[in-house]
Amino acid sequence: MRFEDFNRVCASLPHTTHVVQWGGSQVWKVGGKVFAIGSGGEDLAISFKCSEIAFDILKEQPGLRPAPYLASRGMKWIQRQTAEAMDDDALADYLAESHRLVAAGLTKKVRAELGL
Repeated sequence: MRFEDFNRVCASLPHTTHVVQWGGSQVWKVGGKVFAIGSGGEDLAISFKCSEIAFDILKEQPGLRPAPYLASRGMKWIQRQTAEAMDDDALADYLAESHRLVAAGLTKKVRAELGL
């Protein structure tokens, strides 16, 4: 997945915002909370939140790893480094699920304000 594709997928999800931070990373948020991070140059690494079960399965797959910094703090985040174990269509599905998980964790007030 290229940066353009990553940004297109994330922008298609409801009520998202985009910022560039942390040394040039493409950071996508819903309700002010991060749900996806794209970093790197030619070799785009994409980090996303996932369920505990998905985390336990994905962290063992080639081309995937617990997301640096986030997973070391107990958060269930995976980083896809290559398409070896996860193609772009599956990654798009995980990005949508990450968005859903993060949106579900927002306060009722914020969800109502966003129409989620």
